[in-house]
Amino acid sequence: MEPDAQGQKQAVLQGNEACAKGAIYAGCRFFAGYPITPSTEIIEMLSAEMQKNNGAFIQMEDEIGSACAVIGARWGGKKAMTATSGPGYTLMQEAIGFAAVTETPAVIVNVQRGGPSTGQPTLSSQQDIYQARYGSHGDYGIIVLSPSSVQEMYDFTIKAFELSERYRSPVILLSDEVVGHMREKITIYSGTKKKNEAGPGFAYSPQEDFFQGSSSLVEGQLHDEKGRRIGHMADRSGHFIEHINRKIEDHRTQLADLDTFCMEDADIAIIAYGSVARPAMNAIKLARGIKDHRLRAKLNMFRDFFKKGAPAVIHTDYSHLKVGLIKINTVWPFPQEALKKAARDISLAIVPEMNVGKYVREIERALDGIKVISMPKCGGDIHTPKELLDEILEEVGKDESALSEIY
Repeated sequence: MEPDAQGQKQAVLQGNEACAKGAIYAGCRFFAGYPITPSTEIIEMLSAEMQKNNGAFIQMEDEIGSACAVIGARWGGKKAMTATSGPGYTLMQEAIGFAAVTETPAVIVNVQRGGPSTGQPTLSSQQDIYQARYGSHGDYGIIVLSPSSVQEMYDFTIKAFELSERYRSPVILLSDEVVGHMREKITIYSGTKKKNEAGPGFAYSPQEDFFQGSSSLVEGQLHDEKGRRIGHMADRSGHFIEHINRKIEDHRTQLADLDTFCMEDADIAIIAYGSVARPAMNAIKLARGIKDHRLRAKLNMFRDFFKKGAPAVIHTDYSHLKVGLIKINTVWPFPQEALKKAARDISLAIVPEMNVGKYVREIERALDGIKVISMPKCGGDIHTPKELLDEILEEVGKDESALSEIY
C-alpha cells in the first residue's frame, strides 16, 4: 500500500477484501457470519480486522443465527454486518423482515452465485435481484446497492452503513462472484468515518440503542410510536406498514444513483448493473472507437488470434452505432425518475442480466414507448462485449428492414 498526503492509500485488493476494509472504515465493530463460497474472504478478513479494531467477530452455526446476531449487536450499540451467498441469503430472509419491522440498521452482503439451491458455488449470477427486494414476507421498503468494481465494493460498503443508519433500515450490498473475486487497484482511507445520525422523521418511533431511553418494541409485532402493540388495530397497523414502505420509496430521488457513459448523443443504451456493466462499458468503447492501450488487452488479442483464429480478433464494424451506457448502482428502490431522464433521447435499450430476465421488467415499465430488449444469460458466464454489440446490430437491422418494407 502506498500512502499519500490526504490519509489515503492505494491498494490492490480483491472485491471481498475491499468490502471488509470498507466495513471497518465505516465503523462496523461486529460481524457474525458462516463461511460460504463465494463470500468467504469477507469473513476471513474480518475475523482478523475485528480483533485489530476493538471489534467482535463470531462464526455462527448458520446464516439464520448470523443475521439474528447482527440485529442484536446493533441494538447493543455496535454497527454490525454479515455476509453470505445463495442458500445462506435465503435463510436470512426472516431476519431481514424482522430488521425492517423493528427499524434496525444492518448491512447484509450477498455475493451472488448461481442457483437455485446449492446451484453453482463457484460461478456468478444476478439471480437474486428480486429476492433482494421481496425476499421476506410482508410489505417493507429496502435499499439495495449493486457494485460493479472493487472500488465500488469499498465505497458502497461505506455507503450501505451510512444509509442503514440514516433510514433505520437493513441495507443489502448485492455483489456477485465476478466482483467479489476480481482484483483491482483502489483508494482506501485511514481511520474511521465520523458517525452519522438518523435522518429526522425516518424512524417511526424514537429508536436508539438499548439502555438509552428508547420506547421501541423490538419484536416482530407491529407497534406504534410509543412501542405498544397495534397488530389488532387495522387502521393503526396500516399506518405503520405505510411508514416502513414510504420512508424508502418517498426518497427514491435522493437514493437514486446511476452513472452514464457516452449518453450525450446516444440513441441506443445498454442498461446494466453489477458485474455485467463491465463488458457493457467495453462494448461502448469498442463501438465508439475508444482504444484500450493496456498491455493486457494487447496480449489477450494475440492469445485469441492463436487459440481462436482470426475471426475472434477481427472485429465487426460497430462505428455507426451511437451506443451509450446507463449503469444503475442503487437497484432498489427502483430509480424510475433518474432512469427516465437518462434515457429520454434513446429509441432502443438493451438490458443484459445474468438471470432469466428479471430487472428488465422494471425498465420496460419505466421506459414506456421505448423498445426494450432483454438479454438474459444463465450458467455462470458473463456477457461479452461482442455479444452485446451483435445483439444491437441485429435489432437495428430489424428496424431498418421494417422501414425498407414500408417505404
